[in-house]
Amino acid sequence: MSTSLAFVFPGQGSQSLGMLAELGAQYPLILDTFKEASDALGYDLWALTQQGPEEQLNQTDKTQPAILTASIALWRLWLAEGGARPAFVAGHSLGEYSALVAAGSLTLGEAVKLVERRGQLMQEAVPAGQGGMAAILGLDDAVVIEACAEAAQGEVVSAVNFNSPGQVVIAGAKAAVERAIEGCKARGAKRALPLPVSVPSHCELMRPAAERFAESIAAINWQAPQIPLVQNVSAAVAADLETLKRDLLEQLYKPVRWVESVQTLAANGATELVECGPGKVLAGLNKRCADGVSTANLNTPDAFAAARAALA
Repeated sequence: MSTSLAFVFPGQGSQSLGMLAELGAQYPLILDTFKEASDALGYDLWALTQQGPEEQLNQTDKTQPAILTASIALWRLWLAEGGARPAFVAGHSLGEYSALVAAGSLTLGEAVKLVERRGQLMQEAVPAGQGGMAAILGLDDAVVIEACAEAAQGEVVSAVNFNSPGQVVIAGAKAAVERAIEGCKARGAKRALPLPVSVPSHCELMRPAAERFAESIAAINWQAPQIPLVQNVSAAVAADLETLKRDLLEQLYKPVRWVESVQTLAANGATELVECGPGKVLAGLNKRCADGVSTANLNTPDAFAAARAALA
């Protein structure tokens, strides 16, 4: 184990058609991991990620298992190729479930079915077209929170992802999000961009989904994580399994405290952060969250080889 190493797992938005294609061609372990997930789900997940249709891959209940499986395929490959075990794991939103599989809390088969259900419940909680999310760039957190409070007018809109200093995502009812975008622009935001998502994650509109999801969380035979896991809701290591499960449910309607999570990792000496999943969204954020942090990602053969060389 490397005490300075943490693995961080991405959430929705990191999916793309053809993800891990080169690594899959090179390493049977990637395809084996997708087959294991496909057997649990009842459809060919690798075919969906490689051939689409893209609209289907971007449906929340398909996106979540796809990103989780890609992340675990890379995690297994890292260990199989002799990579060091990290001292900590963390995941952004959906990525928390990938981190839990890596930490040994649940199996891949259990996890893909769990996040498929999570995606279904999230979509059912807010019918398509009724919710929205937007990225706000260039404002302090407090200013974004203030703009949301002003824009709410009896509807839900709140700051939901504190991704890096000066980058906050908001979510809520569509009209309220649009009002908050204008409020943020009026307060000097560099950019305020609506996000192409079908569900307003991590806001109060997701509380009904959490209440229904509790049954699915309770049905799993959870194991204590074998690697300390920093959770989104608390930006701290879960003290016990009950806390961990409670925070997983609350994560659906409470903010992702990513900046503080990275700061927690760094404060515990884990400053070498490896993004374990498709894409490299987190690598860009992590450097801005805490001083002295280095980042790597594993999503292509070249990136994988570079990370192995740097962290050997």
